[in-house]
Amino acid sequence: MLQAKRVSRSLSRLLRDFGAVQPKGFKLDDVSTSDIAIHFADGPPKLYQLNQWLPIFEANTTERTVVVVRQIDTYHAMQGTTSLPILLIPTYEDLMALYDRADFHAVMYVNNGFTNFQSLAFQQAVHIHLNHGESDKICMVSNQAKAYDKVFVAGQAAVRRHAAALTWFDINHLARVGRPQLDLPVRNPLAEFAGTTITYAPTWEGEDEANNYTSVDLFGPQLVSAALTLPKCRFIYKPHPRVADSDNAAVRAAHQRILSLVKSAITNDPECGHRIMQDANVLGIIRGTDLLIADVSSVTLDYLYLRPEAPIVLCDRRANRRQLLHDTPVASGAHVLDQSTIATFATDLADIIANDKHEAARRELRGFYFDGLAPGQSTERFWQQTRLEIAEHDRALKELIRVRQIAEGE
Repeated sequence: MLQAKRVSRSLSRLLRDFGAVQPKGFKLDDVSTSDIAIHFADGPPKLYQLNQWLPIFEANTTERTVVVVRQIDTYHAMQGTTSLPILLIPTYEDLMALYDRADFHAVMYVNNGFTNFQSLAFQQAVHIHLNHGESDKICMVSNQAKAYDKVFVAGQAAVRRHAAALTWFDINHLARVGRPQLDLPVRNPLAEFAGTTITYAPTWEGEDEANNYTSVDLFGPQLVSAALTLPKCRFIYKPHPRVADSDNAAVRAAHQRILSLVKSAITNDPECGHRIMQDANVLGIIRGTDLLIADVSSVTLDYLYLRPEAPIVLCDRRANRRQLLHDTPVASGAHVLDQSTIATFATDLADIIANDKHEAARRELRGFYFDGLAPGQSTERFWQQTRLEIAEHDRALKELIRVRQIAEGE
């Protein structure tokens, strides 16, 4: 329990006192003390980043957690989606008032939204960055990591990623906790199938070209057409939530073409088993997938964790094999699909199904990315590490206050 580790509120207010501020939309007197705040400042299109973490916190009956959102449309979109308390706090002044009254001991973040820096002004809590997945995308490593007290990552691959990309960054700020979301008992929505289930789960185009890893616009329709020709195979299309309404016209057009191809295949053979599953939970789908076609994304690594025995086709839009192998170690355990191999993909895909050459490499890579944790162990490590960080920060804060009192002659 955290109670024994608490720094009293009267002491914490020596550092900051916002008790006189009365936020709009809720009454401070009605806010009970809580251990953890999850700070989420973005709109509904990015709620997928937060939603994947909510079950982890909902299942914990020891530490009390509150979700703090900053936009009213996000607040409305979340109603009825979680058992955790949700508070709408649009302004900085209100945010500081809430943090002080609730006496949070940790504030956690699932992305690098710029408004996070308002929240970081609160000194009495340990600030922990969680991110919203584990992937080799360049956006997984940001100079913003230096702003947080701790950054929770999945395993050694993420540690190497940060060390290689950031200067003047102390890797001791990283804590390896695995991937707790993969411990959740997510239902496989796919019916039983006698043949091979192939899932194409591409990512979106990202915020800029450096973060663009999608294969949809370059050869999505072509690879789908190839997969649909294979006998005794069921094809599943599960794009990233942001593909359908992409800002990139080429991605939207290719997505529509893929939808047309799959629908046509279903019409021609209603018993084929092909499905379009845009709204399903990808973690459920990949549990029933025998071969994954995906991009550099968290989906690929989640599949590596859940199904290391099953083959992966990794799409590379930049067609730079040397750079891909350097930046994305999982590529060494996958068949790489790029502009040089797309023309023979139907043949290659059949060969991959019949003769998987990379299983041993994938099993080794799983340990590199996820510290060799078995299902259930990531959640245990996550909460152990969270409690440790809170306890250490509380001790340091108490000592800081003691020193300050001595300096002021109290």
